[in-house]
Amino acid sequence: MPVRLTVLVPGGSGQLGRDIAALASPSVDVVAPGSAELDVTMTGQVLASVGALADRARETGSAPVVINAAAYTAVDAAETDEERAFAVNADGPRVLAAACASRRVPLIHVSTDYVFPGDASSPYEPSDELGPRSAYGRTKAAGEDAVLGSGASSWVVRTSWLYGKSGPNFVKTMAKLESTRETVSVVDDQVGGPTWTADLAAGLLELASRVAAGDGPERRILHCTNAGAVSWCGFARAVFTHLGADPARVKPCTTAEFPRPAARPAYSVLSPNSWREAWLTPLRPWDEALAAYFAAE
Repeated sequence: MPVRLTVLVPGGSGQLGRDIAALASPSVDVVAPGSAELDVTMTGQVLASVGALADRARETGSAPVVINAAAYTAVDAAETDEERAFAVNADGPRVLAAACASRRVPLIHVSTDYVFPGDASSPYEPSDELGPRSAYGRTKAAGEDAVLGSGASSWVVRTSWLYGKSGPNFVKTMAKLESTRETVSVVDDQVGGPTWTADLAAGLLELASRVAAGDGPERRILHCTNAGAVSWCGFARAVFTHLGADPARVKPCTTAEFPRPAARPAYSVLSPNSWREAWLTPLRPWDEALAAYFAAE
């Protein structure tokens, strides 16, 4: 019989948080507050929310788990607002982890491929050396350290290139540009793994169930993305195809031709080995997930 769960999802108004709440089964009670209700930079709010979660789980005879989907994700803005990014991506998880440790609540913390330097030629494993090249990446790496060093029963799940039904993302941007421009130039020398938030949400809930049952993976850092890899240009062309548009309207360009304030990893594909070795369900290929995303509209 599945363990009944009571799950707190900071960042619940974001695209990942919304999908976690939407996918919850009858045996999973999800509380998914947005930042207006639970600001992870506010210690009092964090302590109260984790305490309420633990009390609610005890009263209902369920197992409490926190899935932290709260993050400062404005990659370029973080270059000039690193203090705020650090508060949300590092200080917030530190306080959240401390609260979880004090109430003996397991914590699953969502992180990013941007913690790596992006100079690899094969998919990154969780044990590979970090080397973030942006303020966003640095603050997320600090958040990982804070969680894993907190003493809480915790897991870090790195993912990449998220898109979902709610919130701004690359897929929505390409759909808008397809309707307003004849051609679109997209970088073709950055390669990664697009991940549909609905698929990631299902994976995180599966992990939460395992953790609640006392069968959490021995490895504390896991990678979870839709399978496969593609460049941003290739991804954009796939979006155009699903829109019924000519993918040739997407023109390749180099990173040098499209400079941004924050450095992007040239190669940030995450290996699925850690997820598979933990006996968690592998996510389907990215192109199948994209097709499902459009079919669900």
